[in-house]
Amino acid sequence: MSVRRGVLFDIDGTLVDTSYLHTVSWWQAFRQAGLDVPMVRIHRAVGMGAENLVHEVTGGDADDRVAELQASHDAVYATYWPALRLLPGARELVLHCHRAGLVTVLASSASEPEFAVLTRVLDLDEVIDAATGSADAEASKPAPDIVQVALDKAGLKPENAVFVGDAVWDVHASAKAGLRCVGLESGGTSAAELREAGAVATYADAADLLASFTGSPLDID
Repeated sequence: MSVRRGVLFDIDGTLVDTSYLHTVSWWQAFRQAGLDVPMVRIHRAVGMGAENLVHEVTGGDADDRVAELQASHDAVYATYWPALRLLPGARELVLHCHRAGLVTVLASSASEPEFAVLTRVLDLDEVIDAATGSADAEASKPAPDIVQVALDKAGLKPENAVFVGDAVWDVHASAKAGLRCVGLESGGTSAAELREAGAVATYADAADLLASFTGSPLDID
């Protein structure tokens, strides 16, 4: 019996160019709430779920305002939806993984409306074997819940799969689930930071990973 092997993809900053849009949207949400948070601090926390992000960037001072802040972020971010674009090589990489016989999974913590927009931009429904959204897990990254749910939905074991993400939080979540993580710099986090967090390999973006596919961690025998 052949072993089921696969790849899990984060979406924001990995496949779709959204990391800096999330940064600006959170910055505006904080400003609307009377909180002056530098964008660089917000950007470093993008990839976390809202509750963890708010705690991280405010030091716990706004933990009781998460719902308010997330609603403001979501309203601002939605104005950017018509402008969302794929990152270089994103669609081609997912297609290549599918054609190589890998189970292809979207492991996102996006809300249902946001996830619908992202998947329309990707336009890959026919090759995606499983997907997750925010409703699938109680705890967001860097907790491993989303990664574990994605593995379970796809029928994959951690040792037979690889996660592809752009943030240190993807690396941490993957490690907690026993999964190797490949880091992409396309979300604005450096290769050095991703490797320090535990990424087994790093690439500039999806196009770079696709060009280096043979011999990469995704080239699973």
